[in-house]
Amino acid sequence: MIRYLTSGESHGQGLVGIVEGMPAGVEISAAYINEQLRRRQQGYGRGGRMKIETDTVEILAGVRFGKTTGGPVALVIRNKDWANWTDRMAVEKTNVAVEKITVPRPGHADLTGALKYGFDDIRNVIDRASARETAMRVACCTVPRKLLETFGISIGSHVLSIGAASIKNRKDVDARIGAFLRSVLGGGRISVEADKSEVRMLDMAAETKAIAAIKSCKKKGDTLGGIFEVWVTGVPMGLGTYVEYDRKLDGQLAAAVMSIQAVKGVEIGDAFENARRFGSEVHDEITLSRKKEIVRKTNGAGGLEGGMSNGEPIVLRGAMKPISTLAHPLGSIDMKTTKDVTSRYERSDVCAVPACAVIAEAVVAPVLANALLEKFGGDSVQELRRRFRSDKKIH
Repeated sequence: MIRYLTSGESHGQGLVGIVEGMPAGVEISAAYINEQLRRRQQGYGRGGRMKIETDTVEILAGVRFGKTTGGPVALVIRNKDWANWTDRMAVEKTNVAVEKITVPRPGHADLTGALKYGFDDIRNVIDRASARETAMRVACCTVPRKLLETFGISIGSHVLSIGAASIKNRKDVDARIGAFLRSVLGGGRISVEADKSEVRMLDMAAETKAIAAIKSCKKKGDTLGGIFEVWVTGVPMGLGTYVEYDRKLDGQLAAAVMSIQAVKGVEIGDAFENARRFGSEVHDEITLSRKKEIVRKTNGAGGLEGGMSNGEPIVLRGAMKPISTLAHPLGSIDMKTTKDVTSRYERSDVCAVPACAVIAEAVVAPVLANALLEKFGGDSVQELRRRFRSDKKIH
């Protein structure tokens, strides 16, 4: 099964990743991964760090002649900003005096992390807990994402709201998404269209309001969060299982999205709206298409029932809180002096919801790839292809 590990600090030499368990024969290139890294860096409201870094990956092992070998895939992304942090983030002991950070920022891992690990310098927490880590997560997860694409499983996303600026006419957007899903790219077409917007919104009126809100927020020294939506198409029926809690696909997907920094809520399908309705208004009726395939008249369940994929597109939504680092800081304490102070400002974004949606696309990929391998099995793409079935006919 596929698993991945990341290592590295925000201002260290770079980020390192290992992807283990990939079947042999998956075509992959640095250029393919770099396109996803580029998408992660986009979005109106990003901070100064994005002007410094142009994230590119180096594949060090596990790929030969453009295809995975079955061995662990080793990746590295080097931090350009490391040149400005060589003393403060030195690996070996140094005689250079470095200021210790002792004022935690509300909303961050600073305070709890420092107390948990016994640090007298919060820098150790700041640099590892940073969302900079997601650059390597996107790189790692893009490898199994390519495996999914090999079998026609496509992932896309778009932004529903930023602050109070949200899509009002959801029916029009849903109609557009429906047309996208019928295209060759499937769910991926949603991202192609969303990427044309600075805030990755599929509604021009909402886009205009969101950009205005971010501009206003920046002047105030504040930050904004929002809600994004991820679509996955081409998923065969029966991935995941109901037999054990930890093998349920919906739980695994929710955990993956929830693991992204600043994400505080996950919804599958119309979960929260469904909670206000009658069952007769919620559940997706089953019928047969003209091709005698099992289909649903609606998709309120978001493609998941009983912990398993039901053959419909998987729909996930994530709620990202406003970024915790504020240009006009909130109150805190100095852990060294124990006095009340204002929290410190560390260079940050005003809004990163568009980027968070791209990260969410990435992190669901290994979950789905593992579910695919669990059901069909195979140590190589060729073996997996012989076993793969995606039809929804009654046999």
